[in-house]
Amino acid sequence: MVGDDYADVAERLYGNADVAGPDPNHGTGVAGLVAAAREVGSVQIQNTATVAGNLCNASPAADSVPALVAAGATCVVAGPSGKREVLVQDIPVAPGKTSLAPGEFVVEIRLPAKPAGGGDAYLRSTPRTEMDIAVVGAGVSLVLDADGTCTSARVALGAVGPTVVLVEEAGKALVGTKLDDDALAAMSQAVQAASNPIDDKRGSVSYRKAMAGVLARRAVLIAATRAGAKA
Repeated sequence: MVGDDYADVAERLYGNADVAGPDPNHGTGVAGLVAAAREVGSVQIQNTATVAGNLCNASPAADSVPALVAAGATCVVAGPSGKREVLVQDIPVAPGKTSLAPGEFVVEIRLPAKPAGGGDAYLRSTPRTEMDIAVVGAGVSLVLDADGTCTSARVALGAVGPTVVLVEEAGKALVGTKLDDDALAAMSQAVQAASNPIDDKRGSVSYRKAMAGVLARRAVLIAATRAGAKA
């Protein structure tokens, strides 16, 4: 499903179950997106819903969106005026609202091919183990060179703001390092600083901010392992 670019065409990728099948990578090299798709609803929902639908629902807690943003995904939007390509993070503009004009639809989601030394991950925290929306979600995509130095990194968060948050300072904290404790601490601090969650019965502001840093750190380490980092 990943070549020079991966195109999730609605007619071809019918539902999340297509992404979240028995193969943990499903041939895509985007294990983070696979993990996120597996968190969306029940098996029945996964068999009828789509990744594009999860995106266009514009929920701040959508699972697939941080994974898509971390991976650098774009989408093709089609409508009465033709087609245009848009960054995934530019589709949701507020809870329940998108940048789509009347009559426009997302018809493709494109992911860059996984580079050598690339790895990604998605983690979330929920009050329950099943059938719940994220209190915090963290998607990470990074690339390591042959000696284990991080050459690029993207960290995206869900449920800590009105839309998905791409934390550029968190990625910068990792680049040029071997993901040592100081780099991870700086990344976690950047994540917490960028988080602006709500305070409700599912999680306080302080809890969500702290959890964002914890999940991002764990996701970085998982992504690094998938990229080939040695323990």
